[in-house]
Amino acid sequence: MNDGVPPVTGQRGRLVAVGAAYAAQGFGYATVVTALPALKDRVGIDEATVALLLLGTCAAAALGSVLADLVAVRWGSRQALVATAGTAAVLAAGAPAWLTLVLAAVVVTAIAAAGVAGFAPERAARRVGEAAASRTPLPRRAIWAVGALVFAAFVVDAAVSSWSTLYLADGLGAAPGLTPLGYGAYLVAVLAARLAADPAVRRFGRARVGVAAVVLTAMGALLVAVLPVAGGAIAGFALMGAAAGALVPIAFSRAGELLPERSDEVIARVNLFNYGGAVAGAVTLGLVAAGPALGPAFLIPAAILVACAPLLRAVRASTRAR
Repeated sequence: MNDGVPPVTGQRGRLVAVGAAYAAQGFGYATVVTALPALKDRVGIDEATVALLLLGTCAAAALGSVLADLVAVRWGSRQALVATAGTAAVLAAGAPAWLTLVLAAVVVTAIAAAGVAGFAPERAARRVGEAAASRTPLPRRAIWAVGALVFAAFVVDAAVSSWSTLYLADGLGAAPGLTPLGYGAYLVAVLAARLAADPAVRRFGRARVGVAAVVLTAMGALLVAVLPVAGGAIAGFALMGAAAGALVPIAFSRAGELLPERSDEVIARVNLFNYGGAVAGAVTLGLVAAGPALGPAFLIPAAILVACAPLLRAVRASTRAR
């Protein structure tokens, strides 16, 4: 008799399913951004047009997040996740670089199909129509402080993911086989920083680890700006992975502590800041620079991150949370 608690194997299966959903999202996004140089050359567009296309992508992602929230509240998160397949099918149907996008669509669709059994079927914690007066008010000032850190980190993330490949291709004239390595090195560094963040936080605290992430990111942007060679740019992009790899999980873990009884809503609101950051990072660089000038332009997202660094005091856990 298990008193309604799912078996360990079921929990592990759901963990794998949710992880696969994140992996599918990352795979699809990486497929698009690393194909940008080929798409740009094929249709003959400039950096400003690429920036507008990225703006549309970010707007669609934000709209999808709002729609997913509505679906999750009414029918559960499983239905919202399985619906990733429809988006992939649309992308695959009309994009010029059809081969990579079709591959992404196949992967996402397979994970969505597996998710029918793997994703947890429970409904969202708060249901439609629940009286607002019965709930504890959300800590809005703390949400804005933590959200600003998420915003700044995603400015960096969007800048690197959207423009690193194009900078290596058009700005530095790197060989086609090297152009995706900037984003690849960035992703490896994000993963490494994420794995190192938890033990580092336990030893040094969130604020100190956050400061270290800001410093490494700024150093990486400076390296990209002052060393216009492929090796220097790739190394700089790798260092910039500290922002998403360490600072973002620190911010979200603090968000979950702000109001534990409404943590799902707090985290959802903090998550909205990432779309503002994605728009700023993806669009700004293409509007202000092109070709070799893209290198110094990476100082813009680093400057935004440094400006938000004083807000790191907001990630210190309370005594009760500890």
